[in-house]
Amino acid sequence: MLFIDMRLLLLLLLLPLTAHSQTVLEGKAQGTYYVIKYISADTTSLQGEIDAIFADIDQSLSLYKPHSLINQFNEKGRVQMDTHMQAVIKKALLISKITKGAFDITVKPLVDVWGFGVHAPAERKIPSPDTLRSILSHVGYQYLKITGSELSRTKAGITLDCNGIAQGYTTDVIGRFLDSKGIHNYLVDVGGELCAKGKNSHQQYWTVGIEGENQRVIPLQNRAVTTSGNYRRFFDSGGKRFAHTIDPRNGQAIHNNIISVTVLATDAITADGFDNALILMGVEKAFAFIRLHPELQLEAGFIYKDAEGNIQESFSAGFP
Repeated sequence: MLFIDMRLLLLLLLLPLTAHSQTVLEGKAQGTYYVIKYISADTTSLQGEIDAIFADIDQSLSLYKPHSLINQFNEKGRVQMDTHMQAVIKKALLISKITKGAFDITVKPLVDVWGFGVHAPAERKIPSPDTLRSILSHVGYQYLKITGSELSRTKAGITLDCNGIAQGYTTDVIGRFLDSKGIHNYLVDVGGELCAKGKNSHQQYWTVGIEGENQRVIPLQNRAVTTSGNYRRFFDSGGKRFAHTIDPRNGQAIHNNIISVTVLATDAITADGFDNALILMGVEKAFAFIRLHPELQLEAGFIYKDAEGNIQESFSAGFP
């Protein structure tokens, strides 16, 4: 669950479930928490298999695992991908193309220079324009090449950071795992990236509450929801707040008025992949993008500050 200041938070609102009808699995993985709730007559614990899923995905996509596949690529510029990495890379490239580079997994050197990477400095500072120009020459999803199961780069210095999409993917994988066990009523939450299927024991859809100036409770009818915000990882300099959402097109750490965006989609990898891009677009352009691409089945809700510093909310037309 994501708790933020000024009464703004994303929280799980679940109707009470009787003890005999629900199983709850909780833990820590991928640098965050997870909560998995499902309804099943079988009380056999799935904890071990769930933990194995997290471990497999980390070995593929975690920058914190020294010998992960993503770190092998970043070091050598070439790697044989497993199924996890293939799914994430292909989805990421699709999102990069449709957002014209607003989402780009080759953003890693920019994340690092702004101090939001794996090895964060004790004190963050604004990179010089010359530094950003130099680094931008090593950013660009178009320099990635997929040949069968092999991923390679066509330009030296291209490195990957999949943190903007990997948790959403993990959420979906766990959901599919529960499906494979014959469990079709569940809610999976990995660090605030959620997917839901079916209903709870009261035969009502799982719900998520989005609390700003006015609380909204939205049903998740076999849908996914993710939230991206600029309220947890940031630093202040020169009277501006620079957040960890970095624009891969110009190298700038975002310092606009958006506090958070909540995105609904058919699956969590889609919602997770688009949420940062929608923040970079801003409220009106994001809504225009959603209208332009109905095939994506995206809806979004923004919490932001207006010109007077007041907290406001805006939602796309189909946001429940």
